[in-house]
Amino acid sequence: MDVKEAVNGFNAWLVQYLSLGQENGWILSVFIIVLVTLTGAFVARKVFDRMAAQLKRTKNTWDDILLDSARRPAVMMVWVLGGSWAFDVIDAKTGTVLLGVIEPLRKVAVIVLLGWFLIRFVRAAEKALIDPAGIDTTLDATTISAMGKLLRLSLIITVSLVVLQSFGYSISGVLAFGGIGGLAVGFAAKDLLANFFGGLMIYMDRPFKVGDWVRSPDQNIEGTVEDIGWRLTRIRTFDKRPLYVPNATFASISVENPSRMTHRRIYETIGVRYCDLKAVKGVVVEVREMLRQHPDLDQSQTLIVNLNKFAPSSLDFFVYTFTKTTNWVRFHQVKEDVLLKIMDIVEKHGAEAAFPTSTVHLIPEGEFQVPVEALK
Repeated sequence: MDVKEAVNGFNAWLVQYLSLGQENGWILSVFIIVLVTLTGAFVARKVFDRMAAQLKRTKNTWDDILLDSARRPAVMMVWVLGGSWAFDVIDAKTGTVLLGVIEPLRKVAVIVLLGWFLIRFVRAAEKALIDPAGIDTTLDATTISAMGKLLRLSLIITVSLVVLQSFGYSISGVLAFGGIGGLAVGFAAKDLLANFFGGLMIYMDRPFKVGDWVRSPDQNIEGTVEDIGWRLTRIRTFDKRPLYVPNATFASISVENPSRMTHRRIYETIGVRYCDLKAVKGVVVEVREMLRQHPDLDQSQTLIVNLNKFAPSSLDFFVYTFTKTTNWVRFHQVKEDVLLKIMDIVEKHGAEAAFPTSTVHLIPEGEFQVPVEALK
């Protein structure tokens, strides 16, 4: 039995049991369908609210995501089915051509609502996986974001093709046209495509991810990565300004990722006075031993303390070592402690830090004689 026969049977039942005339029965049918649709939408909301309250008591996050993703599409589905049924009744009585339009629209609406539900589910799952307080995962935020965007794009393309197929368009023809039109679009939007593939390379090569501190020695780019889109990457500079960099830029510049450093380096040159020449050897030896005993320095890395240079105003020795921490604030605390201990060692040996000086030698009075030849 098709839709039209079902509608006629429902009208006959109303006419028989409610004593309505043939010409007025369909009006009541439409009214009852709308009332039932309104009641069904109200009941659906209450059911979802009750289920949400029950599922919040469980530790599983996926059921909450699934329910929240399905809430609005399910209520809209009730309205779509109820509304299309009401139009079927109107078409059956008035003999209009609505049924030929409503039937494909109903199919399209159902497909779109299913696609909407899946897109909402993917977006909610992406947020839950990225949120530190959400679902535990071994994937980083950049990978999760890339997968979410690819899934949503795939769903949108699939739904669009199915909708076109529902309206009678040939998908193969659309794909063939897309292949030809793609060449024209490629030439017209080459910068957009360059940024798209630049973003794709970032997701594949992963030179950095959201939350990393990056800088480029080629351009004035430095800050923390906040978002990696398909066209732009948003970087928050250290003075808290957002910097939007086209993804294609990263294909032609060098990018340094300090967030992935294993250690931080202390490389300092200390100069003592020339008059402290005899104390230099003792200072260098004690500084080297102090660094070897320091708990915040990594002894497995290169550690050098050596006299390095006879400078114009000082005898320079340098300190080269690595801290265990990579935290910026903690690194400077360790570096400060190391430098203060070096100052104590220099002072302990009776030496002083050098600074630029000039020595002027004065000849005692009476010893200065001008050659007679110079006076001629």
